[in-house]
Amino acid sequence: MGIADNLKAIRKNIPKEIILVAVSKTKTNADILEVYNSGQRIFGENKVQELVKKSGLLPEDISWHMIGHLQTNKVKFIAPFIALIHGVDSLKLLKEIDKRAEQNKRIIDCLLQVHIAQESSKFGFGINEIQQVIKDAVQFNNIKIVGLMGMATFTNNKVQISEEFQSLKNVFQEVKNNQITILSIGMSGDYQIAIEKGSTMVRIGSAIFGSR
Repeated sequence: MGIADNLKAIRKNIPKEIILVAVSKTKTNADILEVYNSGQRIFGENKVQELVKKSGLLPEDISWHMIGHLQTNKVKFIAPFIALIHGVDSLKLLKEIDKRAEQNKRIIDCLLQVHIAQESSKFGFGINEIQQVIKDAVQFNNIKIVGLMGMATFTNNKVQISEEFQSLKNVFQEVKNNQITILSIGMSGDYQIAIEKGSTMVRIGSAIFGSR
């Protein structure tokens, strides 16, 4: 099966109302265009340099998402065009995004990353911090917190993944409102569990593009 066929198969597997982010990190522009020509418009990258380069060479109507860990000193490079920043994991980062958004006369949509995995290497706010972060973020005029994002532990234990997603869903239910509507959980290996747990956005790379 080719990339376009993979995309079609994924689309059949996820409800229409769920937003699909095609994770194109390390993929060639030709591969991305193949997915683009099959109707996909949202792509996710995890390295700022690669994201900036691709955004300058690929069609202008692509909606680019920053899905990786973002350092404050790199925000300025993506602030002019980024559609959504997934991994916001500190108030310091929110402050920088706000500053750079204002310089570009934009309001940038952000997801708060919540640490739900057992691995300490994963980034994110603690589950108990989220309500306070949302209150603290009111001071920023050029960002908009539109949802929460999380990554489950890298494991084959489906029960564990399900429990971790459930813990994030519980927090999401508490903070959900007219503005906070996105729950971004689920990747190629666990998106079906994520959908069962109320995911509204899935980030899928290898199941579309093939393994890296």
